[in-house]
Amino acid sequence: MTLSGAAGAVVQVAAVAAGSPMLVGWMRQVRARLEGRAGAGALQPYRELRKLAGKQDVTPEGTTAVFSLAPALVAGVMLVCAAVVPTVTVASPLDSIADLFVVVGLLLVATVALVLAALDTGTPFGGIGASRETTIAALVEPAILVAVYSLSIRASSSNLAAIVRATERRPGDVLTPAGALAFAALVVVIVAETGRLPVDNPATHLELTMVHEAMVLEYSGSRLAILEWAAAMRLAVLVGLLANLYLPAGVAGPRSGPVGIVLGVLAIAAKVAVLAGALAAAEVFVAKLRLFRVPELLAGSYLLGLLAVTAAYFLGPRRA
Repeated sequence: MTLSGAAGAVVQVAAVAAGSPMLVGWMRQVRARLEGRAGAGALQPYRELRKLAGKQDVTPEGTTAVFSLAPALVAGVMLVCAAVVPTVTVASPLDSIADLFVVVGLLLVATVALVLAALDTGTPFGGIGASRETTIAALVEPAILVAVYSLSIRASSSNLAAIVRATERRPGDVLTPAGALAFAALVVVIVAETGRLPVDNPATHLELTMVHEAMVLEYSGSRLAILEWAAAMRLAVLVGLLANLYLPAGVAGPRSGPVGIVLGVLAIAAKVAVLAGALAAAEVFVAKLRLFRVPELLAGSYLLGLLAVTAAYFLGPRRA
């Protein structure tokens, strides 16, 4: 462990924690502009979080500690993901556990915690949202596993930092059929994991369509603020991972000093802004899928991941 790596890890977590609400605001602003509206500005999520944090927490009757502790657990898991996923630096002290399976497991822990909290309320909306989220998670987690695994073949490692370093050494390796298939699968995974269109609509509270919003409907005050913050961090972590898996330029290395870390923050901010803006722009031209169509989309992303694995083995050499 180097001092530079430890500093990079701290900066990485701080950047995700502090910048993720702005990412949500940026995506809202892109959509607003493309739809001919002025928009509330990229800083609006910060104002919303501050407003929620100042309100009183209301606990529904009959709920247990599961409901009360879920927001803190979900936010804690996302902070760990922010430390593990190589976004600013590949020299983090946690690189030894920055494994694909660890990250997917952490994401699933956060999902399960929120599902259990929704079921703990005993409300119809909570049950509906939990059921839908469980169905989506059961299809999304295998898809992200096979998609990133196809990229790990050339690095001979499932360690995310090792995959990023391999792409940095040989950037042309991702410009292959396997890379293109994995990219398409990961885009669908990110859309599903973060509750974006066409899988879910974060701007609606209609019981017939909502998934994430149904699970957090009983939360209020600071607990709701923590959940919204955690959802923003999940979006930032996943988009940042996608950006560095395919374009690791600017990522700080083991010997990077303070300047390298600052450049790493600026680089990931620019890449995430471009990718998130593209996702937001695409949402303007798509409609939400009907619920029984969502498994077909997610199954398609899993199939794309399997094809990427097959193409990686048969159409590209495996190098250490």
